[in-house]
Amino acid sequence: MPPRLGTDLSSQTGLAALFAHVATAPAIGLAVSGGADSLALLLLAARWAAGLAQPPRLVVYSLDHGLRPEAGAEVAMVLDVARSLGVTARGLVWTGDKKVTGLQEAARQARYRLIGAAMRDDGVGVLLTAHHRQDQAETVLMRLAHGSGVEGLKGMGAMAEIEGVLVHRPLLDVDQSALLDIVAAAGLVPVADPSNLDPHYERVRWRQAMPALAELGLDAATLAQFAARMGEADAAIAQMAEAAFAEIVRLDGFGAASIALATFAGLSPAVSTRVLGRVLNIVGGRQKPRALGQVERLRQAICGPGLDRASTVLGCVVRLKGETITVAREPGRALPADAILLPHGELVWDERFRIINGSDEGGLTASVADYLPRHRLEAFLGFKVTAPAEAIRTAPIVRDATGGVLSLGGWSFDERISVQLLID
Repeated sequence: MPPRLGTDLSSQTGLAALFAHVATAPAIGLAVSGGADSLALLLLAARWAAGLAQPPRLVVYSLDHGLRPEAGAEVAMVLDVARSLGVTARGLVWTGDKKVTGLQEAARQARYRLIGAAMRDDGVGVLLTAHHRQDQAETVLMRLAHGSGVEGLKGMGAMAEIEGVLVHRPLLDVDQSALLDIVAAAGLVPVADPSNLDPHYERVRWRQAMPALAELGLDAATLAQFAARMGEADAAIAQMAEAAFAEIVRLDGFGAASIALATFAGLSPAVSTRVLGRVLNIVGGRQKPRALGQVERLRQAICGPGLDRASTVLGCVVRLKGETITVAREPGRALPADAILLPHGELVWDERFRIINGSDEGGLTASVADYLPRHRLEAFLGFKVTAPAEAIRTAPIVRDATGGVLSLGGWSFDERISVQLLID
């Protein structure tokens, strides 16, 4: 959990609480744009590190997105401030064509991609960002408007992985006014990005609505408290869903799932929806893990009048078979192309299977099994195959250079190959 708002950010004890999650990290990255929030993060981190006997190595990353002519000078200012504090700093530039639509999301992806690459070069394992209490409040309001469930309404987490980068947000429960005061006291003039005032962006519209909401009692502190309570509720639901998943879900070697219908229907909607969403995520190749509305509608169909025919949802084919719900990968939908399995290499196939070549041999190919008669499968496997046809068709098969079958689905017939179904 982030520190509470009452934390004294001027004391070493308060700073220790602020950065407790990363206190043992040997190297820490700081994402600093030059705005007041990120400059405050830089100042706080530098003061914290200066008070330690064995401080971590701090590295500032500042990115010129190439979207405004002033951005280069703003990055230069950040580098100057960092160096004046004795902190290593790197300026990065996003080059190439920029999207006309979805620009903010494209910029976010580019930011984490470029910073992540620089962090790997520098041996830095975690990146700190300056998201604060008002940012959290805006996030909760946006997700509420978009129909998010409990998982979304807990807002941003203190720790997250974004575009492959481990991110920590130490300021999530710090009010922005405190950050502004820190920057002003240091005599720094922060960057004013005009996009932060552009109502074309949804987050800006919510930001502009916040004063009116605060007058009604829905201020940033209240919304942050709501997010924390949703986090507690989400953890409770996740715990119950984990136990239910272990009890009622069975995954086979083809990557298909079967769910005990009666027990599933007896679960609370929040828990059964979470279980069903996890199954769809695993079986469907992790296509849209946040498509809550589709999962809820499917659960209602299963527990209500029932499915009178197969339903396709999130890359899966779902049907009722007696007292069992079966879920299989949908054929012909975003399935991977043939892939070469390198000597002593591994690949994640369709986001569902990890396939490992434990030998020096090349010329091994993983591909979609497609159509295989059940009698051939049963000859390979040595038992009766009852999996849905879609699951068989979409399972991976590994062949050697002569066409010999080394593995099928999660089963390996050759010591050179090992296969693991990914369930997390």
